[in-house]
Amino acid sequence: MENMNIGHHISRQFNEELEDVRNQVLIMGGLVEQQVIDAVKSLVEGDSRLAQEVIENDRKVNGLEVAIDEECTQILARRQPAASDLRLVIAVIKTITDLERIGDQAEKIARMGLHLNEMERPKGQYYEVRSLGERVAKMLHQTLDSFARMDVDAAIKVSQQDDIIDHEYDGILRKMVTFMMEDPRSIKRSLDVIWSVRALERVGDHSQNICEYVIYLVKGKDIRHTEYMRKAVKD
Repeated sequence: MENMNIGHHISRQFNEELEDVRNQVLIMGGLVEQQVIDAVKSLVEGDSRLAQEVIENDRKVNGLEVAIDEECTQILARRQPAASDLRLVIAVIKTITDLERIGDQAEKIARMGLHLNEMERPKGQYYEVRSLGERVAKMLHQTLDSFARMDVDAAIKVSQQDDIIDHEYDGILRKMVTFMMEDPRSIKRSLDVIWSVRALERVGDHSQNICEYVIYLVKGKDIRHTEYMRKAVKD
């Protein structure tokens, strides 16, 4: 974990502003993480009430994005930060964008859950969605933890999990296509499952993006679209 020297400025108010914006990101992240967990649970357990709660809570996620973005804009205008302070503000702005999009994916899963609740439940009880959902939620949690601790090594390790998520998603997709070919009556349900796991796969992508912002924040290096992440962040 790197020392970003947050909290070591001459202006006490500036210190507090930077710390506050970091804390707000973590609050938003916690809400988004719970949104993903609840969305998957509502689909797997057929809980329409919980699904509706996820849909309604998306407004809170959107509101936090707007509020944090405005706070960052004010910091840029008043403080004109440089070096690591500027990277922090930029990383926060990028991170909340991805968090808001994760919230959108959670809402999408909840809506698919409402559709699926109107159909007969399969024998497997959507275990594919449960399995992928648990993996994605864990990745998101570890991503937020790496952001909170500004831990580059953890961010690299977590980011690499996206390949596993992609592989599991591809397997589910092939399985759903097979179901539809064997039984045309399953097409509507299978398509909703496909959209749900696609949303989870996108959550993994957004989590990977946030890990890359952590690396940028600490190391000052943009490693997006690079093949060898660990090599790119060596001192």
